[in-house]
Amino acid sequence: MIGAVLLSALTMACGGNGAARDTTSTTKPASPPESPGVAEGVPRAGDGQRTLLFLGTSLTAGLGLDPDSAFPQHIQRKIDASRLPYQVVNAGVSGETSAGLLRRLDWVLRQPAAVIVVETGANDGLRGLPVSATRATIGQVLSRIRREQPTASVVLVQMEAPPNLGQEYTSEFRAMFAELAREHGATLTPFLLEGVAGEARLNQGDGIHPNNDGERIVADNVWRALQPVLTR
Repeated sequence: MIGAVLLSALTMACGGNGAARDTTSTTKPASPPESPGVAEGVPRAGDGQRTLLFLGTSLTAGLGLDPDSAFPQHIQRKIDASRLPYQVVNAGVSGETSAGLLRRLDWVLRQPAAVIVVETGANDGLRGLPVSATRATIGQVLSRIRREQPTASVVLVQMEAPPNLGQEYTSEFRAMFAELAREHGATLTPFLLEGVAGEARLNQGDGIHPNNDGERIVADNVWRALQPVLTR
């Protein structure tokens, strides 16, 4: 039963079967990649602040919620409460695969970021893409970040594959995140939906997408790994 719930949660929360939909939200409005003058539209942190950039799927974008309720915005509140000099930029895109993230890196990396959080791969798993291919693509994403923003700290979000793909696939999928984090010097978070998937009281009315209470727990999951990075 839990496996079925996790499958549904990942399927819907990561964008379902539709085409990727740009749900980018930021604390400062950004132009979409295809807009004219995009270089000027990339968000910048305010004076004296560092940029904390979130790259991800609709799990990062906060599908079904007000933009201010997505977990990166809860992270911003934790940052403000801790008086840390960071400005969150939420660049989540619904339905995106790791290959889609790789394709848009030219845009999202145009402005420097002090810390970059990468949440990707779940939609690859939903499509049953070979783990080796997803691993290679995420590796390219992390390598590009290191090459283009060598001073940025990188945080990789642990994701899980749906259990209907079999134990061998899900085990390999789970393990690749720790392997990639080690290889690329990234900090690994716990599973993003830990403590939320399958809990009706923590999800929206469809029983799938995290509600505001669920997003707070998701933010706590990420904060456990992110807070030491922001304070070191």
